[in-house]
Amino acid sequence: MHDDLSRILGESRDEQAAFLAALVRIPSDNPPGDCAAHAETAAGLLERMGFAVERHPVPAAAVAAVGMRSVTNLIVRHRFGDGPTIALNAHGDVVPPGEGWTVDPYGGQIDGGRLYGRGAAVSKSDFATYAFALRTLRDMSAALHGSVELHLTYDEEAGGEIGPKWLLDEGISRPDMAIAAGLSYGVVTAHNGVLHLEIELRGRSAHAAKPETGADALEAATAVLQALYAHRKSYEAVRSRVDGIGSPNLVVGLISGGINTNVVPDRVTLRLDRRIIPEETPDAVEAELRKVVEAAATPGVTCTVRRIMAAAPLAPTPASDALAAIVCRHATRIFGEPIGTAGVPLYTDARHYAAAGIPIVLYGTGPRSFVDAGAHGADEHIELADMHRATEVIAASVAELLLP
Repeated sequence: MHDDLSRILGESRDEQAAFLAALVRIPSDNPPGDCAAHAETAAGLLERMGFAVERHPVPAAAVAAVGMRSVTNLIVRHRFGDGPTIALNAHGDVVPPGEGWTVDPYGGQIDGGRLYGRGAAVSKSDFATYAFALRTLRDMSAALHGSVELHLTYDEEAGGEIGPKWLLDEGISRPDMAIAAGLSYGVVTAHNGVLHLEIELRGRSAHAAKPETGADALEAATAVLQALYAHRKSYEAVRSRVDGIGSPNLVVGLISGGINTNVVPDRVTLRLDRRIIPEETPDAVEAELRKVVEAAATPGVTCTVRRIMAAAPLAPTPASDALAAIVCRHATRIFGEPIGTAGVPLYTDARHYAAAGIPIVLYGTGPRSFVDAGAHGADEHIELADMHRATEVIAASVAELLLP
């Protein structure tokens, strides 16, 4: 089977690159999160490959609740026979391009064996990886026992609540195991969680000529920032047991407030990002940070803390380790070098499958390390050779998982 897989996939390389380029050329930036048009383009491309595509539009109220405009999740199901169901999940929403590009971020340009564009690496490439792996197994009429589903979702950049989680909560799908979009050559079995908190300081405005008659929210915010940064230093002594994860971290990424240059600021808002290692829980981390903020409170200024988002970390399990071992073995054979497992300090919507008791690993098109492709940066790209090899790895792994 391995020789046939390699030969058939080799014959479709140009078609697969064109498929990915077509996806990159349709913007699906999140924010603003208006992704229904991209889903329709993806559905059309998949239908031309002979797949039946289910369109699952998410209700407008649920979309608005996560700050997006439109989401239509897609499912492709192919049944080979009786047996387990494997879901292959990738997301089509992407972060906005930002500045610094030397090519059109929506051009899908191919140059020197690389395909450039926003989402080329994260994770429109795995729409192509998974679709072409499934089509090859289908067209080979492989004697497999089980089913494969493509879960193509559109809210990973907003947390995955109305993507994979919604599909699972609504009972639209219930796979036995899953593989989610790749980040590197390695097979990812663990990743960080994240906690986003908003800290609001409310004081009292006053004329700058008489600042003592007000309550300076910015001064209070400075005390909170100093306390948070001092607390952050304690994270250096904490290390995850999972390779690739490292230590917890904290960044204050947003600050807003003030009225005018000559007015004591009456309100300042901070937003922080706290990365959570697999050995921690979001609730415990939040309780600890609330104590730090409360201890830095300034008299006369009200301080409130509000949770914006919490994502649990992904940790390895015996079932996910068994799944990873199969993928690692085929990746090692096809890439011609040792491919092992690791954790990454990111967070992904793979955690929603794990929370539902579904073993999952992350593997698909990726560079040697996730920073190499410029993911979330300017000139994001993938090596087409990496996509072709990852596609073969996925096809061979799925075939082994569904062998009678």
